[in-house]
Amino acid sequence: MGDHKEQPLRVGAAVRRRRRALQLTLAVVAERSGLSVPFLSQIENDRARPSTSSLEKVADALRTTAVELLAAADPACSVDVVRAEGAEPSPVPRARSLVRGHHQMHASEFTGDHDAGREFQYRNDQLMYVADGAVEIEAEGRAYRLGRGDTLYLTGGVRHRWRATVPETRVLVVAVAEHIEALHDRQR
Repeated sequence: MGDHKEQPLRVGAAVRRRRRALQLTLAVVAERSGLSVPFLSQIENDRARPSTSSLEKVADALRTTAVELLAAADPACSVDVVRAEGAEPSPVPRARSLVRGHHQMHASEFTGDHDAGREFQYRNDQLMYVADGAVEIEAEGRAYRLGRGDTLYLTGGVRHRWRATVPETRVLVVAVAEHIEALHDRQR
């Protein structure tokens, strides 16, 4: 009762909105992502469903994340319950969006390993909460170790990366979703 009806996610409109917001042509996104213009057009028109790898390439080309594109894919609801069971899997391994649709706030849950080589930078402030396990976060040249129940607040613009240090770690990341950039993978 009150749950948002489960429908297959279509990321086309989210990709198109993001591309247009950045004032990019399909050709520029194709060049940045290594994907073809016709394939990108099919994605935007929901005639093709991108693989995990392709969606991540598109997201990187659009200076965002696959999770963020998926979050923006569903129509917004004023009240929406996202159940742990039966949630559509994310193309990002062991990650799920906790908020569907395009909203001012974005929340994601990451379970298990996380790509420590990927660096993130949020324009707006971000909160990381360790629900289970432990993580190591690198920000502004310092390493921070967090355990179960710990939080880390990052001011907007701070580049950071993180990794789970204990198996089956669960981290909740909450941020204002206006603009999230996934910077190119960097060597640790």
